[in-house]
This record gives sequence, C-alpha cells and structure tokens, in this order.
Amino acid sequence: MVSAIVGGYVVPVDGEPIDGGTVLIEDGKIVEVGTDADVDIPEDAELVDAAGSWVLPGFIDAHAHLGVHEEGEGWSGNDTNEMTDPNGARFRAIDGIDPFDLGFDDALSGGVTSVVIKPGSGNPIGGQTVGVKTWGRTALDMIFAEQVSVKSALGENPKRVYGDRKQTPSTRLGTAAIIREAFTKARNYVAQREHARGEGKPFDVDLTQETLAKVLDGTLYWDQHTHRADDIVTAIRLADEFGYKLVVNHGTEGHLIADVLAEHDVPVILGPLFTTRSKVELRHRTLRSAGILTRAGVKISITTDHPVVPINFLVYQAALAVKDGLEPDAALKALTVNPASMLGLDDRIGSLKPGLDADVVIWSGDPLDVMNRALRVFVRGKEVYTFNESKGEGVIAERRYQE
Repeated sequence: MVSAIVGGYVVPVDGEPIDGGTVLIEDGKIVEVGTDADVDIPEDAELVDAAGSWVLPGFIDAHAHLGVHEEGEGWSGNDTNEMTDPNGARFRAIDGIDPFDLGFDDALSGGVTSVVIKPGSGNPIGGQTVGVKTWGRTALDMIFAEQVSVKSALGENPKRVYGDRKQTPSTRLGTAAIIREAFTKARNYVAQREHARGEGKPFDVDLTQETLAKVLDGTLYWDQHTHRADDIVTAIRLADEFGYKLVVNHGTEGHLIADVLAEHDVPVILGPLFTTRSKVELRHRTLRSAGILTRAGVKISITTDHPVVPINFLVYQAALAVKDGLEPDAALKALTVNPASMLGLDDRIGSLKPGLDADVVIWSGDPLDVMNRALRVFVRGKEVYTFNESKGEGVIAERRYQE
C-alpha cells in the first residue's frame, strides 16, 4: 500500500523543515521526503492532506512502564518489579505487557508512537527492556526491538527494598557490589563457555549470565537508574571498569556534573520533570537541567517514566524545558532522534527519512505550543489515531478482534 502525506510543514528533525512537503509511505516504511513538487507520487497512492499542519516523526519515550504498570489496576496490573532477586538480568519486561493498558491510547493522543518499556528500579539489576510501538493487538504486533538494554538501579530504591528485609544491598556500597559481582561472574561465565565450545564439550546455559554477557559484548545497553550526582559518577566508574555502553536514566542531578557526563560521552534519559521532590535524591530537580546538559554537550532525551507522569504529557515536559532554557530544536531532538540514537534504534525510528518506519504524526501546529494537538497518528503507515474535532476527543483504531 502506498500513501502520501502532502501539503504540510514537514519537520524531519534530522534535517531542515520543508514548507509544503510530502512524506511518501509504502508498506509501512518511509520511501521519500521532499517538497510536493519534487516527490513523484504514484497515481494509486492514497493522499493525506496536511495543509496548514505540522508533520513530524512520532515521539519516543525511552523509559516507560506502559503495559507492565497498568493505570488504576493496583497490584494486579503491576508487574514492574520482580523484587525477589537482586540480580534479575534474566527477567524480561515483554513478558508482562498488556497491550490493552489505557496508557497506550494516551500515548497516541500525545503523538508518542514508540516506547522502550523497562522493569522498575527496585533491584540493582532489574531485567531486560523492549522496544514497542504504541499501537498493536498483541505484544507480538508491537515489538520492533525485542532486546534493547538491561535496566539497573543505584541510589535509594534498591537499598530501601532490600534494606527493609535486612539483606544485601542495604547501602550504596552493597548495591554497587551486587552489580560488580554480577559482571565479574558474567566474565567468568563467558570464558568458561568459550573454553567449553573450543573443547567441544557440553555447557549449561545460564539465562542471567547470557544476558549480562550481551551487555559486556556491547549487544545490549546498560540503562542505569540514578538520580544523585555521586550515584551518576558511580555508574560511570562501573561502566569504565567493565566496558559496557552506559545510558543514565533520570539523571536528576546530572546538571551539577554536566561537564563530567560530557567528558565521558554518557547520554541521559532525563526526567520525569513533572514531579515533586518526593524523596531526598530529587531535591535538586529542576526544569533547567535539560538546557544545562545540552549546552554542556550531553545528549539528552526526555521521559515521563509513565505512569509517574502520564505519557501524553511527554511533549509538555519538553515545552516547559524550552521555557527554562532548552532550545526548541534541541527539545524536538530530545523526543525523536536522540532517544533513538542513544539506544541504537535509529535504523528504525526517530526521524522522517527513507528506510525508517512510517511513524508519522500530523499536528495542528508547533507541538511545543501547548495549545496544539496531535490530529492524526500513523504507526508503520497505518492511521491508528484521529482527533474528532466535533466530539473533542480522539478515536483509536480498534485493537480487539472483530468478527
């Protein structure tokens, strides 16, 4: 199927805006982006009129708990943390996702078409993350990156969870030790595995060690939940020690050591920004941090940590960060190309360019103006959300089986 979104103000994000632009889509992929005059639209293409509107890539929340922490479901719908083992590398967020979580509909209304769903931060090592689209009928439909990273946590959360049980880790010392021991064991496991293979001998597969081995060889990123500046430095020190690809998540006090993060080329998934200072390690939370980090040369993306902040508020957080010093172009990058590139997903999502998934959102105007809204949302080229002006509400493509 071929379709063309025509006549809009096209903002590819990784290139210059095109006034009167066309996005040509075929079989769920973007095949061409250019001016209406330059793009050769096939005669059988379905035309989508975007005149008077802005056309952007779908936004990305690189740290969310959609589907594993369902809204309003209490303990029954909360599968975020398997807090029975400090090293949960073998746990997988994909195994707990409910596609009928209302948060997925909210995501579409806010122009969010892709999320990286993560386990929570109760364990020093929480488990594997997964990249999914925000529309689909089953998890199988939604996955576009089955393994993205491994979630880990420093700071207050793991020391509180396990400290209350009088077991390790009850301190920051203990948390770092758990992580260091886990990677040391994984190194030994890899050496033993390779030796066994070389000898042609059988070897017992350990899912925890296999996962950490993928972090050590660079296949998976290390998503480090950390707020306080000293914890961020611990995260950097551990990454340097074991050589894995570190991405700081939250980074609440990152602006206090922005130069250190820039020097070590560590990206930050920043936020959530719409929260109170509900615990000690959030005391230096500020909307100014996005601008400070960006000006220092740190690559940032912005997260809602949904359901901590509703995922449809993602763009509003970016807008207020602009109010407090973040450049508008940098804000759009923090919602698109940056989260894609910092987690190795930029071959699929993050901008409007040929070869990427046709995740496209038509906005009533500049999305950083809070008075504008997502009018039409396309995921893999399929229109899955339409704002009904007469009713003042969005219409979601049906997820349930229809006879």
